[in-house]
Amino acid sequence: METAVHHPTGEPCFASFRPAVLRPAELTAFSRGGGARTIPLVTRAVGAEVFLTGQTLFEGGAGIAPHTHNCPESVTILEGDALVEIDGTEHHVTRFDTTYVPAGTPHRFRNASATEPMRILWIYASVDATRTLVETGVTTRVDAEHDKAAAETRD
Repeated sequence: METAVHHPTGEPCFASFRPAVLRPAELTAFSRGGGARTIPLVTRAVGAEVFLTGQTLFEGGAGIAPHTHNCPESVTILEGDALVEIDGTEHHVTRFDTTYVPAGTPHRFRNASATEPMRILWIYASVDATRTLVETGVTTRVDAEHDKAAAETRD
């Protein structure tokens, strides 16, 4: 049974999924390449209609390629130290520091340590978030791999 709930845009949306408790330690991480692994958390597969969340774990020295998104993104450092490059400016960030990256702004995260792990929590302001690699211009949906992984772990 669907239940109408308030939506931030003022439009009604329907909550047809049960509430979920997601435990990253029990979910499958998939490789992002270069020593980074992502664990999808809140996705369409668990009922998200407005935003996406997940964690990315970086091995020592790992980083992801510069990219942009079609919506804003916020990232909080959960563990370790990172170097974040936002629109060409590099910043050192540490545990619980949080970034806000507007849509279309090139950015990337790298583990500042060569030996210790680093973990981030990311939040996209849209379930339709895309990632465009700066170097190639290739655009993919963020949730393309996430929905499959989350559906496999749902009760």
